[in-house]
Amino acid sequence: MKLLIIGGGIGGLVTALALHKAGIEVEIFEQSQELRELGVGINLLPHAVKELAALGLLPALDQAGIRTRELIYQNRHGQVVWRELRGLDAGYDVPQLSIHRGKLHGVLLKAVLERLGSQRLHADRRFIDLAEGRGKVTAVFENRAGERFEATGDGIIGADGIHSRVRALFYPAEGPLLWSGIMLWRGATAWPIHEDGRTMVIAGGNAAKFVFYPIHHDPAQPAERLTNWAIMARIADGSGPPPRREDWNAVGRIEEACAFVEGSFRLGFIEPKKIIEATSTFYEYPNCDRDPVERWSFGQVTLLGDAAHAMYPVGSNGASQAILDAAALARHLTATGDVAAAYTAYDAERRPLTADIVRANRRGGPEGVIDVVEARAPDGFDDIEKVATYAEREAIVRGYASKAGFAKDQVNRAGAR
Repeated sequence: MKLLIIGGGIGGLVTALALHKAGIEVEIFEQSQELRELGVGINLLPHAVKELAALGLLPALDQAGIRTRELIYQNRHGQVVWRELRGLDAGYDVPQLSIHRGKLHGVLLKAVLERLGSQRLHADRRFIDLAEGRGKVTAVFENRAGERFEATGDGIIGADGIHSRVRALFYPAEGPLLWSGIMLWRGATAWPIHEDGRTMVIAGGNAAKFVFYPIHHDPAQPAERLTNWAIMARIADGSGPPPRREDWNAVGRIEEACAFVEGSFRLGFIEPKKIIEATSTFYEYPNCDRDPVERWSFGQVTLLGDAAHAMYPVGSNGASQAILDAAALARHLTATGDVAAAYTAYDAERRPLTADIVRANRRGGPEGVIDVVEARAPDGFDDIEKVATYAEREAIVRGYASKAGFAKDQVNRAGAR
């Protein structure tokens, strides 16, 4: 069996490693001319870390990232709405990791090159079309110079991101991405330690949220951490297109980002405007997703990651769900020698679960707990229990964890594959 993976991002590289471990031959095709360490911070939830650990990647990930110990939700006045331990400190058998996206990609790329060999990874190959026949499927590519290339295998995996060309072949009338009206600004810079240097804070409410968490520890700088920050703010009602095209690497504008935090947050441990101003380059991205579709798999072709289930970047779930896709796909392909049958089974397992997460993220995901509190007590509170009971807050935060598959009992009882 030989499979062609379209896309060399996180989902595509993890899929390649999982399939290689299962003894399946793969080739990866990436449209960029070179694979670089781009982006800022992301979180890997325990269920995804468990799959990466099964691939032997945890030591390298530990070197690159930080094991998150605690998550704190606060209102914009700095009052605690909810706090809970995470990862090993919460009793999971694997950690939660906060890491620079580029460093994660670098760990995966290094493993792919060492285990599969550089000849299995093809850059400057933009996927444009496919053809099926005689039990095989052929992918057609074009490089920046306009030259065409073909590759033939037993199946195609479309892991080509939120603007997936593979998906567009099967859903040509789908139209543009759906924008929520919320803009996201994200950056990372060295910053003094907060709490124990392993604490994540999400603060704010319906109008704007501020996110703060460390993603790397340099032993030479013990009083600092490379720290990721983000602002999510509503700038429109979402009925029209975003002001600029969706691009994870679009540089943000400091006056736009600061407008939503200056004078609005009183968190005590940080003034958000200062960390924004200390960041040399940061990025903007409109919160976009796509409606869940009725199928991902079409014979010898299937979708994975953002190509299958683009979702809002809330709940720390985008990269984690792509990793779970890769693990599930490898499991089904191992169980049967029939690519189409394995793709169908993978589709039936993963699509309904991720569709639920897409919809939950539109409602605010676990961060909805601070939205509820702000709506009821916009000027702060004296007693959180009188605003929202522990049971109500727990239902929002831990209900989402169960829906997304990373509740402690779900992760700990799942065998490493």
